[in-house]
Amino acid sequence: MAELTCFDCLQRRIRSDFSDRLVFSYGLSDSALPLASTAVVQMSNTIGDASALQFLLAYLPSHHHSCLTNYVNDYMLKLEDVGGCETTEDQTEHSHKNSSLNGSKCSSSGVHYGSGGFTCARTITALAPTAHVAVSSYSVLEEVVSNFLSGSLEDHILSSLCLFVEGKASGRDSHNFLTLLGVPSFEETHIPGSLRHPNIAPVLAMLKTDSYINLLLPKRPYTLENILHYSPNALNSEWHINFLIYQLLSALAYMHGLGVAHGNICPLSVMLTESCWMWLHVPDKSGLGFSLSSSSTVDECADSDPIKVGCCMEGCPSQGLYADLKLSPSMDWECGFNLWWRGELSNYEYLLILNRLAGRRWGDHTFHSVMPWVIDFSAKPDENSDAGWRDLSKSKWRLAKGDEQLDFTYSTSEIPHHVSDECLSELAVCSYKARRLPLSVLRMAVRSVYEPNEYPSTMQRLYQWTPDECIPEFYCDPHIFKSLNAGMTDLAVPSWAGSPEEFIKMHREALESDRVSCQLHHWIDITFGYKMSGQAAVAAKNVMLPSSEPMKPRSVGRRQLFTHPHPMRRVSIRKTSDDTMESAMHQFNLNEVVNACSLLPETAYLQELEEASAFAEHARHVSSLYRNQPNNVKNVVTIEESPEENFKKHILQSSDPGKHHGVPFHIDLNYLLEYVEVGDESSMGYQELMLWRQKSSCSMRFSADIANDIFSVGCIIAELHLRRPLFDSTSMAAYLESGILPGLLQELPPQTRVLVEACIETDWMRRPSAKCLLESPYFPASVKASYLFLAPLQLLAKDESRLRYAANFAMRGALKTMGTLAAEMCAPYCLSLVVIPLSDTESEWAYTLLKEFIKSLNPKAVKTMIFPAIQKILQTPGYSHLKVSLLQDSFVREIWNHVGKHAYLEMIHPLVISNLNAAAHKSSAAAASVLLIGSSEELGVPITIHQTILPLIHCYGKGLSTDGIDVLIRIGGLLGETFIVRQMLPLLKHVVYSCIGGSHMKKSEPVQSWSALAVIDCLIAIDGLVVFLPKEMVVKELIENQHCLHILILMQTNLEIGVLQVAATTLMTICQRIGPELTALHVFPQLKELFDELAFSQETSFRSSASGSGSSSKVSKLKNDGEALIESRMELVLLLYPSFASLLGIEKLRQCCATWLLLEQYLLRYHNWKWEHTGESSRNGSENIITKKLIFGKGSTPEYHPAKLLLNGVGWSIPQTQGSRSAKNLMPQREIYDVHWSPAEMHAVESNFTKFEPWFWFPSVAASWDGPDFLARVGGLKDEHPWKIRASVIYSVRAHQGALRSLALCQDESTVFTAGVGPGFKGTVQKWELTRLNSLSSYYGHEEVVNSICVLSSSGRVVSCDGTIHVWNSRTGKLISLFAEPSMDSSHIAFPLSSALKINSDQANILNSNTPSGAAFDGSLYTCMHQIEFDEKLVAGTGNGSLRFIDVARGQKLHLWRGETTESGFPSLVSAICSSGSDKMQTGGASVSPSWIATSLSTGRCRLFDARSGSVVTSWRAHDGYVTKLASPEDHLLISSSLDRNLRIWDLRRNFPPQPTTFKGHTDGISGFSIWGQDVVSISRNKIGLSSLSKSADEGGQNNQIVPQKLYMAETGTRNLSVLSSITILPFSRLFLVGTEDGYLRICC
Repeated sequence: MAELTCFDCLQRRIRSDFSDRLVFSYGLSDSALPLASTAVVQMSNTIGDASALQFLLAYLPSHHHSCLTNYVNDYMLKLEDVGGCETTEDQTEHSHKNSSLNGSKCSSSGVHYGSGGFTCARTITALAPTAHVAVSSYSVLEEVVSNFLSGSLEDHILSSLCLFVEGKASGRDSHNFLTLLGVPSFEETHIPGSLRHPNIAPVLAMLKTDSYINLLLPKRPYTLENILHYSPNALNSEWHINFLIYQLLSALAYMHGLGVAHGNICPLSVMLTESCWMWLHVPDKSGLGFSLSSSSTVDECADSDPIKVGCCMEGCPSQGLYADLKLSPSMDWECGFNLWWRGELSNYEYLLILNRLAGRRWGDHTFHSVMPWVIDFSAKPDENSDAGWRDLSKSKWRLAKGDEQLDFTYSTSEIPHHVSDECLSELAVCSYKARRLPLSVLRMAVRSVYEPNEYPSTMQRLYQWTPDECIPEFYCDPHIFKSLNAGMTDLAVPSWAGSPEEFIKMHREALESDRVSCQLHHWIDITFGYKMSGQAAVAAKNVMLPSSEPMKPRSVGRRQLFTHPHPMRRVSIRKTSDDTMESAMHQFNLNEVVNACSLLPETAYLQELEEASAFAEHARHVSSLYRNQPNNVKNVVTIEESPEENFKKHILQSSDPGKHHGVPFHIDLNYLLEYVEVGDESSMGYQELMLWRQKSSCSMRFSADIANDIFSVGCIIAELHLRRPLFDSTSMAAYLESGILPGLLQELPPQTRVLVEACIETDWMRRPSAKCLLESPYFPASVKASYLFLAPLQLLAKDESRLRYAANFAMRGALKTMGTLAAEMCAPYCLSLVVIPLSDTESEWAYTLLKEFIKSLNPKAVKTMIFPAIQKILQTPGYSHLKVSLLQDSFVREIWNHVGKHAYLEMIHPLVISNLNAAAHKSSAAAASVLLIGSSEELGVPITIHQTILPLIHCYGKGLSTDGIDVLIRIGGLLGETFIVRQMLPLLKHVVYSCIGGSHMKKSEPVQSWSALAVIDCLIAIDGLVVFLPKEMVVKELIENQHCLHILILMQTNLEIGVLQVAATTLMTICQRIGPELTALHVFPQLKELFDELAFSQETSFRSSASGSGSSSKVSKLKNDGEALIESRMELVLLLYPSFASLLGIEKLRQCCATWLLLEQYLLRYHNWKWEHTGESSRNGSENIITKKLIFGKGSTPEYHPAKLLLNGVGWSIPQTQGSRSAKNLMPQREIYDVHWSPAEMHAVESNFTKFEPWFWFPSVAASWDGPDFLARVGGLKDEHPWKIRASVIYSVRAHQGALRSLALCQDESTVFTAGVGPGFKGTVQKWELTRLNSLSSYYGHEEVVNSICVLSSSGRVVSCDGTIHVWNSRTGKLISLFAEPSMDSSHIAFPLSSALKINSDQANILNSNTPSGAAFDGSLYTCMHQIEFDEKLVAGTGNGSLRFIDVARGQKLHLWRGETTESGFPSLVSAICSSGSDKMQTGGASVSPSWIATSLSTGRCRLFDARSGSVVTSWRAHDGYVTKLASPEDHLLISSSLDRNLRIWDLRRNFPPQPTTFKGHTDGISGFSIWGQDVVSISRNKIGLSSLSKSADEGGQNNQIVPQKLYMAETGTRNLSVLSSITILPFSRLFLVGTEDGYLRICC
C-alpha cells in the first residue's frame, strides 16, 4: 500500500522534486480525508487555460522486492552503460524494448503469474510501452509532456496503419496492432510486443527519486463513476453501454493474456475521454500504477479497532488534526451509519463519509467536500441559548435568499427551480481559502484583478456574504486563517475565540453538540437526501436547476444518496476535546442533558431502531461492491497453461477452434473490410445466447484473481443498465454464503441477465474469460466494427495521422460496409478532427471524410452531427482550403441528395452568404458566389429572392464584398429579363429611395455612412443588370416619365460626394447602352436642371466645397490606388459634360443645354478642357478622368473574378441544371437587344413571354418589403428578417372537383401534393409543380375520400390514407404497398359519427370536411397518420383509438397500441398525431428517437405516450370539441386546435396535466394550422389568424386574442368566400398554401 501524505506535504514534495513550475491542483484520496499518494498536477504555463491538460502524478515507494523498482533500476543501469542518463529518444526506446526481453523474473506477491510466466520486465513493457524512464526532474517531465502533446509517442503505429489502408508497404506495427484489437491472423509472434492497448491508460513516464518511483499519466475529464452519478443519460443508449463494456473487456482480455489480473475493476478505475472512449487504470496490485479507489470489503467494523490515520511525513504540522478520528479506508457507509447513529462516530466523520460517497473531493475547488454552517457567529455558541445557532432544516441558500425570492424564482422561471448553483461553488471555496491559495488561482476563480480588500475579513462577514455551505477546514485546520498573500490580512476569528486554534476547537464542539446532532439529519436530507427531488424538494425550496445538456458527460454534480428521510441521531458522542479541562460537575450536568434529550422509553427506542434499520435497508446501494473475496478461495494459480500459451490463445484463438477456418496468413484491406462488415442486424436471439453460455462454462481455466475481474465486469454491466449497484455488503454476503442472486437481476433485460449471471457465477472456475465474452453473440456486429474503426484514432498520435487514417479508411468503403448505425457512432470521434485549422492536404482528407459520412448516415444524423461541423468550418475566419472545398456545387448537391434542401437552407445557406462580406478571404468569397449563382435557378425564384437576394441587399453598405454584389448581377442574368424587371430593379430602387429619404433626416454618423454606401452598392448592381436588358426596357424602368433614378441622386445636395460620383459614372454607362437618340430624348431633358444649378454656382462655392461633405464622409472604399476622386459637387461637370459631348456631339449638346457656355468656361479655367473643331476634346491633366470610366471599390470588374469566369465558361463548369435557356442568358445578347421595339410590340412580347415564364405568378416582393435594415449582418438568421403575412391570394388553381382535404409539401418547395374529392366522390391525389402551376400526375387508387397525405422525402414515395394506407411512387403513380387493419367483431359495430363525437350544429359543417366521411365509421379504419421525422416510419390512428406503427421502407406493420373506451361505450377515433420535434443527439452520436407521441381523440381528450415503452404518460381533456390538429415545434411544446374555436399551447415541462395558453378569437371552429418559426397561422372557415409562440411564453397561463382576417384576392381585390380546409407553409419562400372546400389550391402571401 502506498504511503499516504497530507495534501500540503504532497505539494511540498512535488515542489522539491520538480520545482514550482509543476503546479499541484489537488490530491486523489481513497478515503474521506485529505491524505493521498497521487496528485493532479498541471504545467505552470497552462494555468488559467480552461482547455489545458492535467496529469496524474503517483508516488510509489521504492521497495527492493518491487517489480517496478527492479525494472526501473535495471533500465537506469542500461542507460548508464550506453553513456549516462542523457540519451537520445531512439536510444531510450531501444533500451526500453530490450529490457522487456532480458529482465529477470520477480517473485513479488504484487503480480499474479503462473509457472513459466512472462518476465516482470516484459509484462511491464507490454502494459506501459510508452513510459519514459529517467531521474525525476522538471526538464525531463517537460520533455515527456511535450512529446505527449505533440502526438509523437504512437504516431508511428498510426502511420503504419495509414500505409496499410492505402495498400502500401506498412511494416509490422499495423499488423501487430490489428491483432491486438482482435483481428485474427495466423502469422503472429506469441510474445507480447511493445504496443500499448488503446484501452489501457498510458504511463508517460517512470521517474526515479531516492525513495519513490513517480508515475505520470494523463488525466481524463471523467470516470465511469462520474457518469453513473451525475450524468447517467450520457449512456442512455443500449448501444453505448455495449460499446463501453466491449472496450473494458478488450483491455482485460489483453491483460489476462499476459497472465495479469487487474484486481480493482470498479467505475472509478474506468477513465473516460470527452468522447467517452475508455481508459483502464492498471493498479499497483498488478505491479504497475496505482489505485484510485479503495477495495471495499464485507468485514464488519462495529467491534473492530479503528485504524489510526495521518500523514506519513515526520514533523508534519497536520499530524494531530486527524489523530482522534476513527475513519478508515475500508469503512463502508452501512458500518459508518450504525456507528454514527449509536453515537460512536462523530458528526464530522460521518459527514466526511457522505462526501466521499457523493464523489466530492477534498482539495478540488470545483467539487470540494462540504460541511454545514452550524452557527451564524452573532454570539458564542451555547446549547442553553437559541442565539447564534443556524437553522439546519433550511439550506444556506434559502436562508440567504429568503423564501419570498425563492418562490418568485420558482414561479417565474421557464424551468421551475429554487437553486441555480451548487451548494458549494468554486467561488466560495476559493474565497474561504483565499489566505492560503496562490494569487494565480484567485485571479482565475474569483476575480481577474486581485483586490485583497474585497475578500471578507472576519468569519461573521464571510458567513453573511456567502449563500454557500462551509468546508471541513473550518472545523479542523487553524492554518486556514493565516494569510500567505501580500496585502491580505489574516481571517479574523470571532471575539469570543482568542485564537484560530481555540476557534477551531469551539467550532468543532458546536458541530458535535446535541443541538446540532438533533437537527443534522435535516441538513443531510437537503444536501444528500430525499429533499433533493420530488415534492419534498419543492416543499423544502430546494429544487435545483437541471443541466441544460443532460446528454453531456459531467465530472461534478449533486448525487442524491437517499430516497427516504434520514433518521435522527439517537445519542450524542462524548466530547472528544481535552477531558482534563472539564470538571466533574460539568460532565455530570452534560450527562443529565443528554439523558433528558435521548433516553426514551423502551418502546420508543425499539421504534427508532426499526426506523434506522429500515432506512439502512433502503440505502444499502450506497455501499456498492464490485469484487467478491470468499474466505474459502485463495488467490492461487490453478491454470494448466503458461501465460505464454494463454497469450497465444488470447490473440489467435477463440473458444471454438473451428471458427478461424479461412483466416488469412496476411491481413490485407479486403479482409479488414470483410471483418468490419455489418449485415442486417436483427435482435439478439435469447436461445443463441443461452447456447453460448453453456459453451463458455467449459472454456479454459484461469486464476481466481482473473475470475474476480470477470465478476467485477458483471457487476458493472448490471449497474449500467439498472442505474444502481448490483451488490452491497448484505447482498454480497448472502450471495457468497447461500448463492442467493440479488433481486435486481430480474429487472435486467433477458439477454443482459444471461451475460451478468455468467460473469458472477459462484463457481469462479465456470466464469467465461474476457476473450470469450468479446466473442459472445451479446455484442452486435456494429459494436465490433465501430471498435475496430475507432481504436486507431485513440492512439497517442498526431491529428494529421488520425485524419489521414479515418479519411482513407472511409474512402475505401469502411463506413458503408459498417452500416448506418456504426457510422453514426463513429462520427463524433472523427468530426473533432475536421473543425480545427488544417493544411491543404489535411483539408482534402477532411473533405473526403465529410462526404463519406454524408453518404453513410441517415438524414437526421447528417443534420444533427455533420451540419454543426460544417457550420464551424464555414465560420472560420481567414483562408481555409476546406471551406473553399465545402462551398463547391458538387458538395452542396451531395447534401441536397441525402438531406434535402430544407435542412441546407436552414443551417448552411446563411453561412454561405456570410462568406461574401468584405472581411472574408477572396477565395472563400469567390467560391460562395459561384455556389449561390449556380444553385439559384434550381432553388427557384421565391427561395432565391427571400434566402439570397434579400439577405444580400440587407447587407448593402455594411461591408459586402465585390463578389456579393456580383452575385446579384449574375443571378439576374441567369434568371432572365423578367426576373430583373419584376424583382431586382424594384428592390434596388426601393433601397435607393429609402436611403435618399433617410438622408434628409438627422441620423447618427454610422447610419448616414451606411446609407451612402448602400446607395453606391445599389447603383453598381443596377449598372451590372442593365447589360442584360434591351434598350427600351432600360428606358422604361430607369429613365422615362421624369423618374431617372441616377438624376434624382445627382440632384440631392446633402449626399456625399462619393455617391454623386458613382451616380454620374453609372448614368453615363446607361446612356452609352441606350444610345444617343434615346439619351437625348429621355435623359438630357431631366439633366437641364442639374446643369443650370451647376452653371450658376459661384466659383467660391466650387472650391469651398472641396473640403466639405466629401472630406467628412467615409468613402474610403472609392479610393483605390491610382484612381481619381472628385472633391466637390461642381466637379460633376467634369464627369458629365465631356462625356455627353462625346456621346451626343457638341452641337447637339449645346442646343439642349442653355448654360453650355458657363460650363465650358468652368472646364477650361479649372480643368483646361475645351472642344476642338475637329470634333475631339483637348485635354491634358484631366485625361484619365475624362477618357476612362472610374473604377470603384465595388463598381468595376476585377481582373480575376471566379463568378464571372463561371458564367463566361472560362475554367469553371456551368451547372447542368441551368439548361439551354440558362446558358443563353449567361451573357448579354446585344445583337438581339439592338433591335428597336415599339412600346406596343414590347408589351405583346412581354405578355406572351411571361405567360410561359417559370414562377410567372410570383409577385414582386418590393411592394411588401419594409426596406433595408441598417443593423442587419451578412448571413443573418431568418428571425432577423421577419415575415409579415398580408393575407393576400396570389394565384388560384382548381385542383379537384370536390373538397381539397389535405396538402403535402415537398422539401424543395416547388412540388405539392393535394388530396381531394375526385370523380364519383372517390379520393384522388394530384401532384403539382409550383413553377408553372400545372398538374404533373395523379393517383386514382383510392375508393374513399383521402383524409391524410405525406411525402417520404428520402425515397420519393407518397403515403395517402382513405381508411387504408396506400404507399405509391410519386413519379410513376404505381402502388407499392397497401396497409389495412383486420376488422374485429368489436370494431364491426358502426356507430353514428355525431353520437361518438358529441358535436354541435355549428361544428358539423367543418367536421364533415376534416373527418372520415359517412354516416357510420368502421373502428378498424385508419383516421389519420403522422410520419416520424427523418425516418420512413408512420404512426397511424384508427377509429377505435388505437395506434398502428408501420415501417414503410420494409413494407410491414409493426406494433399496435390499443386505445381506450369512452364512457358511452364507443371507442374514440384518433383525430390527430404528432411526436416530439427533437433533433438533439446523444453524447457519442446516437440519434434520439421521439421521446413522446401525442394523440388527440374525437372527444377532445389528448394522450401523451412514452415513445419507448408505449405507456400513457398522461391523459387530459384538452378541448370541448373535436381536435383537428396537433403539432410539436419544440421538445416541450404541444399545439392543438379544435372545433371549439380555441388554439392551445401546452408546455409539457410543467406539472401534469399541463396548463395551456389559449388563443381565442375565431368565430368558427379551427380546421387546421401551420407553423413558421414562432408564428402559428390557423384557418377557420374563410379566415386566417396569426398567433405567436413567443407571446405565449411571455404571457403563460393567460388568454390571448387572435384577430382573424379574410383572404383577399390580389388580382380583383375581392374577399375569398371559400371555406378553407387545409393549410401548409412554404417557410423559405415566405408563402403559404390553402385548400378550399370547393377544390381550389390557393397560393397566398
